[in-house]
Amino acid sequence: MNVIGTAFTLIFINPTINVLSAIYHLLVLVHMPSALGFSIILLTVLIRLILYPFTLSQLKTSKKMQALAPRLNKLKEMHKSDAKKLQEETMKLYKEHGVNPAAGCLPLLVQLPLIWGLYNVLQNAVNANAAHVVKFVNGVAYSPYLKISSAWDPHFFGLPMAQTPSYLFTHGMSLILLVPLLTAAFQFVQSKMMIPAVKAEEKVKEEVQREKGKLTKEVKKEDDFQTAFQTQSLYIFPIMIGFFSWTLPVGLSFYWNTFTVFGIIQQYQVQGWGSLGGLFNKQKK
Repeated sequence: MNVIGTAFTLIFINPTINVLSAIYHLLVLVHMPSALGFSIILLTVLIRLILYPFTLSQLKTSKKMQALAPRLNKLKEMHKSDAKKLQEETMKLYKEHGVNPAAGCLPLLVQLPLIWGLYNVLQNAVNANAAHVVKFVNGVAYSPYLKISSAWDPHFFGLPMAQTPSYLFTHGMSLILLVPLLTAAFQFVQSKMMIPAVKAEEKVKEEVQREKGKLTKEVKKEDDFQTAFQTQSLYIFPIMIGFFSWTLPVGLSFYWNTFTVFGIIQQYQVQGWGSLGGLFNKQKK
């Protein structure tokens, strides 16, 4: 376990803190105010750009899988009593449309170490203990030029990034409540966009099929379960992220919100607004 931890630190954490330090020194050199806050934002964007090809591959695979969902349901209905035949026909369908289900998981596995490494770095970089920050940065600096003589200013235009919104709220900063609310809102938007938009005619067609009994009870139960799980996740996950934002340092929310906004842009480029577009259409009516 120690070997794995050491390898993870050397490969992911140490390079990340050095890049953050390099960006910070560059911003200080050009007299950028709130240098640490902007360093976190720029580092997050840089990580997102590095991960872009993997994220793009994941989103494209997800889009293809969503498009094949009706045909997969049809196969489940046709071969509900023959698991082997169902598996064969499913793989045949994937091959026919050039879909590799594993391709959607692989990019995520590649992204996770980088994301976790960035989180670990920021958790230490915005620490309220100044001595800890200096020791953490200087202990892994690749060059003397990347070291810091004193802890960097953890404020972003007066907002202490090392403190949690819950702490700041209890000390009279009521507007800090916007941080977890925005964090939850951004996460909801991204989650909503991940759900494909269902056209009205497709809904009608599905209802007709259900009425005629063409959809079996097994398929209906599975669809109902997937729909319920998707709906619950749509609301529960943003609430969880908002709660974490409430209890963790503000600097981590800067990282997460930048990460999410960048993800929303990527999501829009590949899949459009998804089911979020339905909300826009309702407002127009």
